[in-house]
Amino acid sequence: MNASQCKMARVGLGLGVRELAALADVSTNTITRFERGEVLYPRTVEAIRSALEAEGVEFIAENGGGVGVRLRKE
Repeated sequence: MNASQCKMARVGLGLGVRELAALADVSTNTITRFERGEVLYPRTVEAIRSALEAEGVEFIAENGGGVGVRLRKE
C-alpha cells in the first residue's frame, strides 16, 4: 500500500483522518504524514492497511494500469 492508495481507500470509505487513526490504533499525525508520502515503519503501514482491509478495502497491485483500491461487494 502506498500513500495514494491509503488516501483513496480512506475517502472511499468515507473516513476522516481521525477515524482511520482510531481504527489502526495510530495517531492522526501518522496518517497525515503517510498520506503526504513520508516513510513510516513497515509495522505501522501494516496496521493502517489491516484496518482498511477490515473495513472492506481491497488493494489492487500494479497490473499495467497502475495501483489502486476497490471496495468489496457486501
